Amino acid sequence: MQEQHIASAFDRDLETMQAHIMKMGGLVEAAIMKAARSLETRDQEMAEQVRNNDKAIDALEDLINEETARVIARRSPAATDLRLVLSVIKISGNLERIGDYAKNLAKRTTVLSQIPPVDDSSSALRRMAQEVERMLKDALDAYVQRDVELAENVIARDLDVDQMYNALFRELLTFMMEDARNITPCMHLHFIAKNIERMGDHVTSIAEQVVYLVTGDRPDEFRPKADTTSLEL
Repeated sequence: MQEQHIASAFDRDLETMQAHIMKMGGLVEAAIMKAARSLETRDQEMAEQVRNNDKAIDALEDLINEETARVIARRSPAATDLRLVLSVIKISGNLERIGDYAKNLAKRTTVLSQIPPVDDSSSALRRMAQEVERMLKDALDAYVQRDVELAENVIARDLDVDQMYNALFRELLTFMMEDARNITPCMHLHFIAKNIERMGDHVTSIAEQVVYLVTGDRPDEFRPKADTTSLEL
C-alpha cells in the first residue's frame, strides 16, 4: 500500500510539471505571434504587453525547476521517469529562451516605428515567426502525444526557417548596398530575423527532447543547418 501511495504521488508530481510545461508553451506561442504582429503593425502597446508577459514565462520556468529538483530529491526517479524529469527541465529552458527572443523582438517595435519601413520585410518576418509558432505548437503536441514522427517533422522544418532567414538576409544586404539610408533600419531588421531563426533552433531542441524521451536515443548532434549567412559576410 505504501509503495502504491508513493507511486501515485509521483504520478501527480509528473502531471503537475507537465501541466506547467503546457501552460508555459501556450504563453510562449502567444508571445511569438504578438511580438511579430506588433512589429508589422508598429503597435507599441502590444509590444509592451509582450515585454510584461515575459515575467510570467520566467516565473513558470523557476517553478518547474523547483518542482523537478524536489522530485529528483524525494523520488530518486530512474530510467524512463528520470528521462521525463530531465526532458521537462530541458524543454522549460528552451521555452524560456524563446520567450526572451520574443521580448527582444517587441523591444524593436519602438525603434522601427520611428523609421520608414523597408520594402516588404515586415511581412517576411511575420511569415518566419508564423512558421516558428506552428513548429512550437507541433513540438508541444508531439511531447503530449509522445509522437516521435511529429517531433522529427518539426526538426526537419527548421531547415525551412533557415532558408527564409537566408533569403531575407540577402534581401536586406541588397537594400543596404543600394542606399546607405537603409543601413540602420536593415540592421534592426536583421537582428529581428536572427532572433526568429534562433527561436527555430530552440523549438528544434524541444522536438529533439521528445525523441530522446520516447526512444532513449538522442538525435544527431550535428543536425543539418541551412544558415549560410556567415559565409557571405
